[in-house]
Amino acid sequence: MVVVRSGERGSGNAKMFGSLLRFYRERAEISQEALSKHLGFSKSQVAMVERGERPPKGSFVSVADEVLGAQGALLAAAKELRVSHLPSWFAEYKDEEATAVAVHWYENHVIPGLLQTEAYARAVFNCHCPPLDDEDVEARVATRLGRQQLLHRRKPAPVVSFVREQIALTRPLGGRPVLKEQLHHVLDIACLRNVEIQVMPPERQTHAGLNGPMALLETTERRPLGYIEGQSGGFFVTEQPELGDLFARYGILRAQALSPTPRN
Repeated sequence: MVVVRSGERGSGNAKMFGSLLRFYRERAEISQEALSKHLGFSKSQVAMVERGERPPKGSFVSVADEVLGAQGALLAAAKELRVSHLPSWFAEYKDEEATAVAVHWYENHVIPGLLQTEAYARAVFNCHCPPLDDEDVEARVATRLGRQQLLHRRKPAPVVSFVREQIALTRPLGGRPVLKEQLHHVLDIACLRNVEIQVMPPERQTHAGLNGPMALLETTERRPLGYIEGQSGGFFVTEQPELGDLFARYGILRAQALSPTPRN
């Protein structure tokens, strides 16, 4: 059984604000399209705010409050918004990862997030389609760098392993200087006693990870978790036989990859 936890998008207070916005809009008998013209935002952006999928930005709240005759209600509700720049489906994984005693990660297109430098992470987020605004990019970069404290945690020190494709080591996201800095950083992290980093050679004729990236965790209660992320969401795998299949697949990936570089 696979337990999906990506269906609920947006934080609780963002959803509450969205519901309030929709209430005043419908009471005023104004369509999303008509409101969007007053706001200077697209209809889809208005819809996303109403669903709690994105926070209102700029003059959105003040103009909406005036146009819809909310008499300050929307302004007051907006003050309670706690904006997260993380995709909603990833927020729960981030919490589990921060306290995990073991993390195992297979990645195919980029250097795994826990190994990324600031410049490389910024280059990755700048490739996002549709484009993220500058505020979102910087907030996501800061969050990604903050997650890396896990690698240096001492009590308890987590067991961490990575298998990544060789193409990720040669694709110059952000430019050659960014990639060079990133590769030196990977080598530094590989020297940590609790971290193993392996590369999957491109000439292999068999490959256990063709279904894509995955992250495997072991919680403080020694409970195994699998996490898979796709184009527009992510989900945890928590039950057998799917969970066992993921761990078996990762074990085969480690056997197929090149051996970790010996530490000095």
